[in-house]
Amino acid sequence: MKAAIFDLDGTLLDSMGVWDWVDRVFFERRGQTLPPDYGEAVAGLNFYGTACYTIERFGLDETPEQLMAEWQELAEEAYRERIPLKPFAKEYLQKLRREGVRLALATASNECFYRPALARHGVLDWFDAVALVNEVPRGKEFPDVYELAAKRLGVDPSDCAVFEDLPLAVRGAKAGGFYTVGVADESAKAKRAEMEAVSDRFVDSFEELLTLDL
Repeated sequence: MKAAIFDLDGTLLDSMGVWDWVDRVFFERRGQTLPPDYGEAVAGLNFYGTACYTIERFGLDETPEQLMAEWQELAEEAYRERIPLKPFAKEYLQKLRREGVRLALATASNECFYRPALARHGVLDWFDAVALVNEVPRGKEFPDVYELAAKRLGVDPSDCAVFEDLPLAVRGAKAGGFYTVGVADESAKAKRAEMEAVSDRFVDSFEELLTLDL
C-alpha cells in the first residue's frame, strides 16, 4: 500500500451525532424539546427544505436563511471544539506516516468543518491531498472522489486503500479498483453485516490495524 484515502465523518471523526446535537441546541434555545420524530421527518429534505419545514411545523417567526445560518454556526462550533477523533485513529495515521504511506481525505464535508476539526487534533498537515465530493460529478456510490484523491497523491488506485464507514461508499471505491477497509461506526451498526460482506477488510477499531501491515 502506497497511499491511504480516508473518509472523514464516521470514519476518522466520531461526528455522526453532530446534527442531533445541533437540533437539540436549536430547540433548547427556543424553550422546546427536540421532538423524537424530527430527525426522521427531515431526513429526505435538503437544508433549505428542512428550514421551511421547521418554520411551518413550529410556527417560528424566522426566515429559512436565519435558521440555516444558525445551524451552520452550531455545526462549525461542534467541529471546531467538540468532535473527537475515533479511538486509535491518530495512532494509526502516525503508523502509516512512519511507514511512508501517503494520506488523503475524500469527504463530503465542507472545508469550514474538516479543517478546524483536524487542526485541533493536530493531524491536518498530515494529509498530502484532499478531494471533496462537490468537486466531482458523482457521489460516493461511484469512484470519482477516490480517483481524484489518488490522482492528487500521484498513485494508482491499485496501490491505495480506502477507509469508509458506509456500504454505499465501499462499493463506490471498489468499483474504482481500490482496496477497501470498512470501519465500524455506531450510526451505521444496522449495516454491519453488509459492511463486513462488501469490504475487503472490516474493523471495529483502528486499534486492530496498529500491529498489521495494512
